[in-house]
Amino acid sequence: MARVVVTGGGGFVGSHLVERLVTEGNDVTVFDHAVPPEHLAGAAAARYVVGDIRDRSQLSQAITRDVDIVYHLAAVVGVDRYLDQPLDVIDINLSGTRNVLDLAEQAGAKTVVASTSEVFGKNPAVPWAEDDDRVLGSTAIDRWSYSSSKALAEHLTFAFIRQRGLRATIVRYFNVYGPRQRPAFVISRTVHRVLRDLPPVLYDDGGQTRCFTYVDDAITATVTAGSSEKSDGECFNIGSSDETTMEEAVHLAIELAGAEPEIVPVDTAERLGRRYQDLQRRIPDTTKAYQVLGWRSTTGLREGIARTIEWARANPWWLALDDSGQE
Repeated sequence: MARVVVTGGGGFVGSHLVERLVTEGNDVTVFDHAVPPEHLAGAAAARYVVGDIRDRSQLSQAITRDVDIVYHLAAVVGVDRYLDQPLDVIDINLSGTRNVLDLAEQAGAKTVVASTSEVFGKNPAVPWAEDDDRVLGSTAIDRWSYSSSKALAEHLTFAFIRQRGLRATIVRYFNVYGPRQRPAFVISRTVHRVLRDLPPVLYDDGGQTRCFTYVDDAITATVTAGSSEKSDGECFNIGSSDETTMEEAVHLAIELAGAEPEIVPVDTAERLGRRYQDLQRRIPDTTKAYQVLGWRSTTGLREGIARTIEWARANPWWLALDDSGQE
């Protein structure tokens, strides 16, 4: 049994991680900005500390001297949020990460930092290996605030590894989806709308491609990185190798839900203006994760969406949320 802290443990990926860690018999403390909802499975078996990750004194109530591993997942996530809250994105992702790393170093705890495929920006040379170049747009475009803040969080992590001797690992998630995800992403929003008899939306021509990663696969990779000494000082792409267009993903969700709605097209240039730029392709090279961790994504998109729909039908509280994830 390890003494584990999960920051952002009330969120989508974080809550699944908490469940896995509790199931495996660990002593888990969750640090999050809000009290967990009652429907969160595994919540009763974890200790919760409510606070702002930008407040070091509040965070120190969770990351104490007896902690073995810290999984740092607290962040502002989602295109809608980093267009509307770019300052919060930068503050939380950067200063919050600095606080986590400082306290983890004092505790002597290994740290796993969750990052994102967004750090690569719009590099056209896919698939992306971990050390490939970042290609970004103008700093005046809010889209890149998230990418830049997470990249700086990675720089901080590597600096702590090299200058302070911190045992740490970075995991970069590629389009994770599944049960409990806020309905503001392509798969979660499509499932959410279709099951409420609302028309799903498709952004632009739907030709943009992604490699969708089922949440259980991402959690397995994260826990493996946390428990493996081979992962120390390393960064890993965590994603599926199946490239799928947005249009294909939307149609698959509709098919599996047994619906036949009309799809509503959305012009992002008209809706979001210059604050947003989309990426045409986002594909990970996961060779390193397989060679070092023995991990690869095993859940196909059809199976993952089917599981998500089954879960959604059994959880009316989620279907009652609006498209931004609010009750």
